[in-house]
Amino acid sequence: MTTNNPDETLKIGLVSISDRASAGIYQDEGLPSLQAWFTAALHSPWQIETRLIPDERAAIEQALIELVDVARCHLVITTGGTGPSRRDVTPEATLAVATKEMPGFGEQMRQISLQFVPTAILSRQVAVIRETADHAALIMNLPGQPKSIKETLEGLKDADGKQLVGGIFAAVPYCIDLIGGPYIETNDAVCKGWRPKHAIRPAR
Repeated sequence: MTTNNPDETLKIGLVSISDRASAGIYQDEGLPSLQAWFTAALHSPWQIETRLIPDERAAIEQALIELVDVARCHLVITTGGTGPSRRDVTPEATLAVATKEMPGFGEQMRQISLQFVPTAILSRQVAVIRETADHAALIMNLPGQPKSIKETLEGLKDADGKQLVGGIFAAVPYCIDLIGGPYIETNDAVCKGWRPKHAIRPAR
């Protein structure tokens, strides 16, 4: 059973999945992009654990299990490996370690990407909950490109800052609340987290 500790520091696991980047053939862009986004988007305390691994299902599953069960991350985000090619096995690895599937996240990710490219329907991103006896985490697959990562998390805004399409991170703070994690405060100018009125705490 998970217990809520709202003053606990949010632990985020970031996993970049790429054969070539993990082999040093080119520099990984996924991890720096995610770190920069969270630095801008979060007001409440947070820390990260990072992994850079190849497109190997066993390695992905092991990394996800370690980040949740051992490092006790509350949120784990993967980038890369979600397309239709033979080496793209991130969704399969994610589902293999899951307790619950959260299909709304993947549906919204594809809706955001479809604003730009018709090939967004080829993306197979999923999101799941992994639970142990006393801990739970949300695991989400994101695209591999820095621009797509930002768009997926934030959504789309017009020139005046009005939200046109909602980003997926708006739903993450309340999801973490519901699975017993810490209270996440966001920078509303980047991405405003949404909660029902009864779940909102006074700002720090």
